[in-house]
Amino acid sequence: MARMSPLFRRAGPPRDRLVTLIRKPGCHLCDDAQVVVEKVCSELGVPWERKDITEDRELYEKYWEQIPVVLVDGRQHTFWRVNEDRLRKTLGD
Repeated sequence: MARMSPLFRRAGPPRDRLVTLIRKPGCHLCDDAQVVVEKVCSELGVPWERKDITEDRELYEKYWEQIPVVLVDGRQHTFWRVNEDRLRKTLGD
């Protein structure tokens, strides 16, 4: 059986991806995470959004001990500290 090229296994072009940063006001780790998310998404042309955990009860209940949390296409990618190279690799797959 022939193997599919990695090109055909991609989740879609970067513009079809979405990174979500779940954060709260006054959180220095959240500020650090946002710098990385903004940089990587800008370089790759990937849209991203920011959600405030204090304004969403469901997010608060799910992630309050882990913020900042980064989701890629709705799935948890990481929490607390964002590794730039790992995020870039995930978005490039």
